[in-house]
Amino acid sequence: MGAMSGLYGTYDMSQDSSGTSWQPESTAMGGRHTMSGSWMTMWHGIANLVYDDQGGPRGDTKTFANSMLMFMGRRELPVGALGVRMMVSADPLMGSNGYPLLFQTGETADGRNPLIDRQHPHNFLMEAAVSYAQTLAPDSSVFVYTGLAGEPALGPPTFMHRFSGVDNPVAPLGHHWLDSTHITYGVITAGYVWNAVKVEASAFNGREPDQNRYRVELRGLDSWSTRLSVNPTPDLSLQVSYGRLASPEQLQPEVAVRRTTASVLYNRRAKDVVWQTTAAFGRNEREHATSSDAWLLESAVVVSDVHTVFGRAEHVTKDELFTPELSASTQAYNVDSLSLGYIYDFSRWHRARFGVGGSVTAYRYPSALNSVYGSGPLSTLAFLRIKL
Repeated sequence: MGAMSGLYGTYDMSQDSSGTSWQPESTAMGGRHTMSGSWMTMWHGIANLVYDDQGGPRGDTKTFANSMLMFMGRRELPVGALGVRMMVSADPLMGSNGYPLLFQTGETADGRNPLIDRQHPHNFLMEAAVSYAQTLAPDSSVFVYTGLAGEPALGPPTFMHRFSGVDNPVAPLGHHWLDSTHITYGVITAGYVWNAVKVEASAFNGREPDQNRYRVELRGLDSWSTRLSVNPTPDLSLQVSYGRLASPEQLQPEVAVRRTTASVLYNRRAKDVVWQTTAAFGRNEREHATSSDAWLLESAVVVSDVHTVFGRAEHVTKDELFTPELSASTQAYNVDSLSLGYIYDFSRWHRARFGVGGSVTAYRYPSALNSVYGSGPLSTLAFLRIKL
């Protein structure tokens, strides 16, 4: 199959990532691709069965499954293209309190108490969006993207869509600084593409999903964002973005957040090796509170299409590790984490790959937290993976 143009312009489709975000053009396109008349379609999915053991006094163990299944379609038109995107997840089956993940914060399982040291599950409906791109010249286009569920122009490609992050079965600790808006119930984005540059702006519903993971929670488009993306070479993708989320947290509806992000994705392909690294920064400035930052460096290397080595290093400022009943909720702590993992793909069936893997995570944090988290806990994962 020859190279196809992207959903939002005449560039190569391999640049398209989550929502309207870009990744390096040289990124390998996974999934199942088909052509039928003027339609190009792609199916992509991943499912993990995970045994999760988070160490220390605040740790917990759980066996759970997380997953996503995505469909993308593109129909060539005389002066542009129509795009369709759909994504669902079976994550709600793991329960509303998600899975154990030390130092993770954000959202709620019961509408009253925040999730602490746990990662929330994704909603069943992750994306349902359409787009239209009109070609202005061989190297330029304008586009509009609108979604009942979708992703505004804010942040890097979502972790489950980055080649550097998709093989790690747990979310980054900086998820709510970088890409937590990837499931937004109500979004409109308009943009302009010229050569290797894309400028776009979004109006969207800034409230993050609540604990009812099967429900579509439409509200007014009360938030906005803008993003500049540049792909100077086929192996490199850069973005900076800024947005105001009017009322992102269900438990603090009166608090708005201004978010700034920047990221660099580097991708390299050789004969038997595919390698991608992401470096990202996110800052949340909450009204009537101090700002907090998150830094991320993650990488994945696939050798001979069988062996995958992945890693993730983070530095995050966390001020939600304690509820007000236990301690001052505004106390901020700098937390560092380092994860290393490996996956062996032992079998294939048609376009699906079956693998087994594991990872270990170590943490560094202020000694003031030793009485709560212990001294030097380790977290380990063992998992089976199916990847389309």
